[in-house]
Amino acid sequence: MRIRPYAAADRDAVAEICLRTADYGGDATGVLEDDGLWADVWALPYVSRHPDLAFVLEDEGRVIGYVVGTDDTDAFEEWFRVDWWPSRTEGRARPERERTRQEGILLYAYGRRPGAEPYAAAGYPAHLHIDLLPEAQGRGWGRRLIEALVAELRRRGVPGLHLTAATRNAGALAFYDRVGFSRLPSHEGVQAFGMRLG
Repeated sequence: MRIRPYAAADRDAVAEICLRTADYGGDATGVLEDDGLWADVWALPYVSRHPDLAFVLEDEGRVIGYVVGTDDTDAFEEWFRVDWWPSRTEGRARPERERTRQEGILLYAYGRRPGAEPYAAAGYPAHLHIDLLPEAQGRGWGRRLIEALVAELRRRGVPGLHLTAATRNAGALAFYDRVGFSRLPSHEGVQAFGMRLG
């Protein structure tokens, strides 16, 4: 296995990995009516805007994990709101309220904007998403993917990095504790983590 920079040809693999790990770390295929929604919210916008901040884990030519991110959360969220999400809303009307998991994700996507979360303003302007297929987990590759992104963020002088995970995803919470993130004040159902890079 090896870690390398993301390439445009990896796009479909990144979307597939996102889907296969989106249900609190498990396969989310069929959980929503719209399987593509997961990647359109949490993976593809990042490789579209910041391919230079995306790294993949490859095993004999097959991509089995990735880390994606942004070095400026507020700028990213404004781009998501103005450019990315409007291009992905066909057949995805904004629901009036959250009755299903899919409606909750749609409400989140429609509500993304600069300053919606406090972490960027608190000294953690970068954020990431990381996913690995089960065959790549527990072998140190997640840590190495994060190290690849952190090295690039440090090279750019970014002072801090954050992420959030569902509190139901116990494996992810333990992983972020192990790889050097600190827990930050969070709202119900979510645990935020931060890492100082300076």
